[in-house]
Amino acid sequence: MSTFTILLGGDLIRTPRLDRQAEGSRVIAADAGIGHARLLGLVPELWVGDFDSVPAKLPDDLASVPRRTFPTEKDQTDGELAIAAALERGATRLVLAGAFGGKRADHAFLHLALALRLAEAGTDVLLTSGAQEGIPLLRGTAGFDYADGTLFSVLGFSELAGLTVTGAKWPLNHVKVAFGSSLTISNEIKGRLEIALGHGRAMLLAHPYPLPES
Repeated sequence: MSTFTILLGGDLIRTPRLDRQAEGSRVIAADAGIGHARLLGLVPELWVGDFDSVPAKLPDDLASVPRRTFPTEKDQTDGELAIAAALERGATRLVLAGAFGGKRADHAFLHLALALRLAEAGTDVLLTSGAQEGIPLLRGTAGFDYADGTLFSVLGFSELAGLTVTGAKWPLNHVKVAFGSSLTISNEIKGRLEIALGHGRAMLLAHPYPLPES
C-alpha cells in the first residue's frame, strides 16, 4: 500500500495518533497546507497550488520544495489538485491532514464528498484534523480501533438502509435512516466499534482527541 499524506489548509493539531498515521508516508502540500509541514516535522516532495496563500517566512527546506503551479482561476481546488498528483504517483491510501475547519466551509464539505468518491473508486481515505477524523462508509462492514468513550457520529450523504452499529452506547440493528436525519449524530463507543451498511453512503466522524471547547 502506497500512503500519501496531503497537507490541506484547514485546522490541524499534532497528536501521537496522527504521527503514526503519517509515519513513512510520502507527502504533498496544497498551497497554505505547507504550513502544517513544520508542525508535523515533514518535508513534502511536491507543493501544489496557485500559491495565493503561502505562509510567510518559510524555512529554506520548505521554501525549496518543488512546485507545481496553477492559475488562480481554475476548475479544481488546490487540495483536489494535490490529491490528483498523489494518485498520479501511485497512491492507494490518502491521509488528508487539515481537511476540516479553517476559513472555508465549502472546502471542508468538498473534502468529505471527495473522500467518498475516492473510496468508491477503491482508494483508502482518512480525513483528519488531529482532533477529529473522518472515514468513508460504503456498503459492507468495517471495524474501528477507537478507545471506549470516544464520541462519534455517522453522517449520511444519502438515505441509509441496513445500518447496524455495534460497540456503541446506542447500538442500531439494521435500521433505515432518512437523508438529513439526526438519528446517527452524537454516539459514544462502548467496546469495539463495528458498522455495517447495506445501502447508501456515509461518513464516520470520530473525535479521538476532543478539544476543550468541544
